[in-house]
Amino acid sequence: MSRKTATLKLFALLFLLWLPQGSLAATISAARVWPAPDYTRLTLESHQQVDYNMFTLSNPDRLVIDLTNVDPHGALDALPARIGSNDPYIKALRVGQFKPGVTRLVLDLRTAVKPQLFSLNPVATYGYRLVLDVYPAVPADPLMALARNSERKLDAAAASGAQAAADGQAESRVAQTGPAVAQDSGQPAAARAEPPPAADKPAPPPPAGANGRRMVIVAIDAGHGGEDPGAHGRHGTLEKNVTLAIARKLKKLVDATGTMHGVLTRDGDYFIPLGVRVEKGRKAHADLFVSIHADSYVRSNASGSSVFALSEHGATSAAARWLAKSENEADMVGGVNIATKDTNLKITLVDLMQTATIRDSLKLGRAVLHSLGAVNPLHHRGVEQAGFAVLKAPDIPSILVETAFISNPREELKLKDQAYQEKIARAILGGIQGYFAQNPPLARQTVASQ
Repeated sequence: MSRKTATLKLFALLFLLWLPQGSLAATISAARVWPAPDYTRLTLESHQQVDYNMFTLSNPDRLVIDLTNVDPHGALDALPARIGSNDPYIKALRVGQFKPGVTRLVLDLRTAVKPQLFSLNPVATYGYRLVLDVYPAVPADPLMALARNSERKLDAAAASGAQAAADGQAESRVAQTGPAVAQDSGQPAAARAEPPPAADKPAPPPPAGANGRRMVIVAIDAGHGGEDPGAHGRHGTLEKNVTLAIARKLKKLVDATGTMHGVLTRDGDYFIPLGVRVEKGRKAHADLFVSIHADSYVRSNASGSSVFALSEHGATSAAARWLAKSENEADMVGGVNIATKDTNLKITLVDLMQTATIRDSLKLGRAVLHSLGAVNPLHHRGVEQAGFAVLKAPDIPSILVETAFISNPREELKLKDQAYQEKIARAILGGIQGYFAQNPPLARQTVASQ
C-alpha cells in the first residue's frame, strides 16, 4: 500500500469519526414477523434509535414506513420472505431505497387495518426496537368465534350421530336377514330393505351442552410468546414453547369432557400483553383463568411445582414477590405501546368482587396444587399470593401455575417431554374438575370493561 493510499484511508476514517452519530446509516441487525389471529407484529432491531414516518395509501390498500438514514440491506433483505401466505393482514412486503437517506417499506394489505408504530428502548437481550402492530380495523369478537366453534361441533356431532344411526340400521338388518345377497338390481339386500321402525333406531350421541347446562368456559393462558421468550433452560429450551405445548394439551382435555370448553389466549408463537390476556378471558365470559408458566430461579437446584393467586396486600413470600416482578416485566420484554396501554386496557376493579374472586382463586389453586402433587414434587405446599398482573380479572377466579423449574436442568428435560406435558395438563384438569365438584359454576354477574 502506497503512502498516498494510506493517507487517504486515514482521512476517510477520521472524517467518519468526525460526523455526528445521526449521520451514520443505522443497520437493522434483526427483523422478525409474528403473525397472529388478533394482529401481526413486525419488529426491527438495531443498535441505535431509528427515525421513522408512517402513512397509508389506498387503491390498493398499502402501508408505507419511511426509515431515515437506515441501510436498506442487512436483515432487511430477508424481511419480504418472512411474510407468510397465511398472514391474515399483510399480503406482501417490499423494501428499497426511496431516495438518498430514506429506506422505504411498503406493505400490501389484505384488509382494512389500524396500524400502530412505536419504538422501544433496549431491555433484556434486545437493543433498540421499532415495532409495527397491524390490527384489523374491526377486531374479532371472541364470543362469535366461540359460537362458530360450537356450531361446528354440533354439526360434527349431528353428522356422527347420523352415521352411527345408519351403521346401526345396517347391523340390525344383517342380524335379522343374514348376510346381504346380491339381487337382480345389483344392490345388496340391506340397501333395498325397508328401514326399521323409528323406535328401533339407535339414538345419536347428544351434542356437547345439550343437557340443558351451559358449557363451562376455561381460559387457558400460555405464558410469554413472540418477542417475549420467557425463561431459558440450560439446554436451550424456551419457556414460551413449553407453556404453549401444555396449554394446547390442556385445551384438548378440557374440550373432551363435553361439559367444558377451553379458550386459549394465544395459539401460536406471538406476544400478547398481560392486560389483553385478562380481557380475552373476560370477553369470552370465562368461568376460570389458568395461566401456565415454567419457573426460573437464580439457583439451578430449585425444583417442584407451584400455584399462585392474586394478592391485594403484598406477596406472601420474598420468592413470590420476585416471581411476580419477573412475570410482570413480560410487557417490557414483549413490547407494549405505552401510548395506548392505559386507554385500551382499562379494567374496573370493584373491591368487594375482587375479594370474593381471590377467595375462589385460592380454592381453585388448592385443588390444582393437590392434583399436581401426584405428578411432580411441590415447591410450595400451599398456594402463594402476589401482585401478578395477569391474574387481575375482578370477576374470574384466576391462578398462575408454575409447572416446574425450567432453570433446573433435570426439570427442563422433563418439560420438553410430551408425555410429561400431558401429565401436567391432566393434573391441572383434575384440579379444575375437583374445584367444580365443590363449587358448581353459576351464572356470574360480570364487571363491565370500560
